[in-house]
Amino acid sequence: MIKTDFWREKTLSGMTPEEWEALCDGCGLCCLHKLEDINSGAIASTNVACRLLDPASCRCRNYPGRKKLVADCIILTPDMVAEFHWLPKTCAYRLIYEGKDLEPWHPLISGCRDSVHAAGITVRNRVISEQDAGCLEDHIVTWDNFPASQKDGTE
Repeated sequence: MIKTDFWREKTLSGMTPEEWEALCDGCGLCCLHKLEDINSGAIASTNVACRLLDPASCRCRNYPGRKKLVADCIILTPDMVAEFHWLPKTCAYRLIYEGKDLEPWHPLISGCRDSVHAAGITVRNRVISEQDAGCLEDHIVTWDNFPASQKDGTE
């Protein structure tokens, strides 16, 4: 059983696997394809989702087998959070790494799994599968209600 408010007392690396997984708010933003400008490092978001992402639930259709099915799937670990400047500013992993608290709509705060959807922080029904997308450059998006990454100059 997970202790209430564990994220306020532990570092990311000190969390149990169950606590680590509970931090994911289920927004689906990390499952979108991103493009990085090799000169500036700027990240462009797309509305193109990994083929395993369910666009309604914003959850992976095969979470345990995702790395075997999608070779470039990144399995986030505590020691990698600092490297991933593309994590949204509302991402629980990023917030905890930065010494901040979770957002009020986070399921661990609200007690409701759908609060993240109600807050409009998910990709629910706003994405297309990589199998249908074609050229990623044709799918670059700027969603005002979605958090920006650190290197895209909008913070």
